[in-house]
Amino acid sequence: MIWRYRLILLIVILFFAAIIARLFYWQAVKGQELSLLGKSQYASVIKNLPERGEIKTSDGFPVATNKISYLVYANPKEIKDREKISEILSSKLQISHASVSSQLSLDKFWVPLKSGVDPEKKREIEKLKIPGLGFEKRFERYYPEASLSSHLLGFVGKTETGEDQGYFGLEGYYDRLLRGKEEITVEVIDALGRPILSRVNKDTENTKGSTLVLNINRTIQFIVEEKLKKAIEFYGASGGMAGVMEPSTGNILAISSFPSYSPDNYKDFEPELYKNPFISSLYEPGSTFKPVVMSSALDLKLVTPSMKCLICGGPVSIGGYEIHTWNNKYHEDINMVDIIRYSDNVGMVYVAQRLGTDNMIKYLGKFGIGEPTGIDLQGEVSKPLPEENLWYPVDLATKGFGQGISVTAIQLLGAFSAVANKGVRMEPHVVARVQSPDGEGAKIPLKTLGRTVSSQTAKIMTEILVNAVNKGEASWTRLKGYRIAGKTGTASIPIEGHYDPHKTIASFIGFAPADNPKFALIVILDKPTTSIYGSETAAPVFFDIARDLLLYYGISPSGE
Repeated sequence: MIWRYRLILLIVILFFAAIIARLFYWQAVKGQELSLLGKSQYASVIKNLPERGEIKTSDGFPVATNKISYLVYANPKEIKDREKISEILSSKLQISHASVSSQLSLDKFWVPLKSGVDPEKKREIEKLKIPGLGFEKRFERYYPEASLSSHLLGFVGKTETGEDQGYFGLEGYYDRLLRGKEEITVEVIDALGRPILSRVNKDTENTKGSTLVLNINRTIQFIVEEKLKKAIEFYGASGGMAGVMEPSTGNILAISSFPSYSPDNYKDFEPELYKNPFISSLYEPGSTFKPVVMSSALDLKLVTPSMKCLICGGPVSIGGYEIHTWNNKYHEDINMVDIIRYSDNVGMVYVAQRLGTDNMIKYLGKFGIGEPTGIDLQGEVSKPLPEENLWYPVDLATKGFGQGISVTAIQLLGAFSAVANKGVRMEPHVVARVQSPDGEGAKIPLKTLGRTVSSQTAKIMTEILVNAVNKGEASWTRLKGYRIAGKTGTASIPIEGHYDPHKTIASFIGFAPADNPKFALIVILDKPTTSIYGSETAAPVFFDIARDLLLYYGISPSGE
């Protein structure tokens, strides 16, 4: 008998426990949702969006801010002479008389008339003192610099429910911080859905969005944009991009790409333009990739700067493919320094073969190739490196000189910056700090992504790159008196299983001053038509920008 009582007692306890758990679920977990659901039976829930946080450059200049506009609304029950008021408002608001008249004829306490009314027009209408007319303050996104940094910023569009939402760039990546906390108000309605109380009760408080203060330097951004825009036009390129990073911190000082769009009028542009190609477009880097491979082999001591190439006397055949130098000139017994200087493809095949597939994959991973960099912009893409068993001998060979491998501009800039930073790779960041509505700021911490090569290897590679600038194919455009490390790139574009012989991606990447780098810079021109070579197109642009940056930093030439 006792076990029966205990069983019944256990069942009763479990029953009450289930009830208590369910009540807790309704009250604590689903409480707010159920409350809003209940209110919807007798009230209309209205969401008032807060003022969106600003986006400012490092000097505090707002590149994304808000301008105040107003929604003009009316209470038809308070308007006596509807025909006369309709005529006045249609003229002032520049909307049709019929639309105003139809709204004022509705049996409602509140009807919208027009949104996006500027403050000056609001004051003009207020002077008319029309009974039953009101204004609701709203905030519209505004970009003072027009298309400046559009790919960096992104834009604010509408969701399917009509709410503001950030898309692409910073607006998309930091949308939750920028949008703030919306205010929910409840308006009591009757059984037919008509408002019966004009007073509303606040359910939550409106909180303005946080402000972003960027690492973007407005002066540097302007220099990069202007020089790049002119270069694309001058060299007949279909587009281009450039970016500047501070190697020691990973701070992004400027990013520019064209063709671009205006975030204020994004609907007037093709959606393909919204993506930032600097982080969203994969391309084959060509010779600008050679220093990454050479650094890896130097770090493992598989090659030394003075080591001679044993296969550089002519073209080399691998897996049925014949690999040539870019200009069909060959240098027998060339050393590693001059392989970079002459941008020798055959020489890089020799380096890649000594490195081997396993070490190639390992070091490319250290340099961040094949994985996202973690930059704080929406839309970054990355193409993973293939598994080791999928590499053929020709794959290893071509990747040695930057073909048959896909990267983004930010990946390559990050890799080069690691060499400039004594072998240490930093996570790139556009935002310096987040400032809350109450004025308190939280600094974005610097993040080390790991060591790529030893500091000694980085130093050796830097000297090799300085030599390439001073004595390589782009030496004619170098800045005399400055030690700048850099490398040209001319990458063929793959189309339908082969490479287009007439269209290339021309580029130049480097850092300066070589001994204490203030900036790393990459310039990429897409399909230039005046010349297909990076040494004749991208290199002059690089040094043109670098000259202005060195002047901006107050760095004087120190002789040859």
